[in-house]
Amino acid sequence: MSQSNFSRPGAIDLSGLRKPAGAAPGTPGGPGAPAGAAGGAYVLNVTEANFQTDVIERSLQAPVVVELWSPRSQGSNALGAVLAQLSTEYDGKFLLARIDVDANPQVAQAFGVQSVPVVIAILRGQPVPLFQGVLGEPEVRQYLDQLLTVAVANGITGRAEPVGPAAPDADSEEEPPPNPRYEKAENALGAGDLDGAIAAYEELLKETPADAEAKSGLARVQLVKRTQDVPDDVRTRAADNPTDVEAQLLVADVDLMGGHVDDAFARLISTVQATSGDERNTVRLHLLELFEVVGADDDRVIKARRRLMSALF
Repeated sequence: MSQSNFSRPGAIDLSGLRKPAGAAPGTPGGPGAPAGAAGGAYVLNVTEANFQTDVIERSLQAPVVVELWSPRSQGSNALGAVLAQLSTEYDGKFLLARIDVDANPQVAQAFGVQSVPVVIAILRGQPVPLFQGVLGEPEVRQYLDQLLTVAVANGITGRAEPVGPAAPDADSEEEPPPNPRYEKAENALGAGDLDGAIAAYEELLKETPADAEAKSGLARVQLVKRTQDVPDDVRTRAADNPTDVEAQLLVADVDLMGGHVDDAFARLISTVQATSGDERNTVRLHLLELFEVVGADDDRVIKARRRLMSALF
């Protein structure tokens, strides 16, 4: 997924998109929404007039995923439906803001849009580019999961308030309730208590060592904690000394947090090849932990696991 760029907010000037006096509130998907707009409890159709209140201000509490689309784009509606479905599934972990670039050219200009659809996140008023083009549900889900990890790392742990009617369930079945087994860890994470979340996941793994969800949760929270205070010179250290294990591990963590999954894996596999003994084993175990973060069934993990085996043997 080389289209992603989570490492830093993009250099996009949003200063011109301020709320004018008497601006109307945002219009949820549904009656009065633009033709073809996807709807749902966490979907807003945003204009230049309400961008400040419905995107910038809401992004202080929870991530806002901005979909820039056009009724002239065949893929826009398909992607909008996927994003709307996931916004319902994620239940307020992010708000979806859909913007028709034809009707709102100033927004398109501010984001430097060349073609649509384009998806950009807003965290604390700052833009974070996600991806461009039409992607399938599994790929979009991966981008959203990475975005939420970045949001937690930046102290954004709130949930969006519902803004529209719930989208109809295609299967007419209620989603299963959250598993209470993970409630303690999830509540701690939602409150920004990383140590509490780590302790809760570790407690679960003591009871059930093979719990894949707890393993993945623990790996994600530990990654967030490790990347909270990164030394400014860590990349220089890693570049100057390929066997500086501490630097290589930390840069790999930063790359993964930034969405550069292949770069993170390649770095650690190279470090495995450059080290031996206990240091090599430390790198190997760290890489396996990053595999847990991304997911065992991810194609990049499957390929990297094969490369790791070749490096070891």
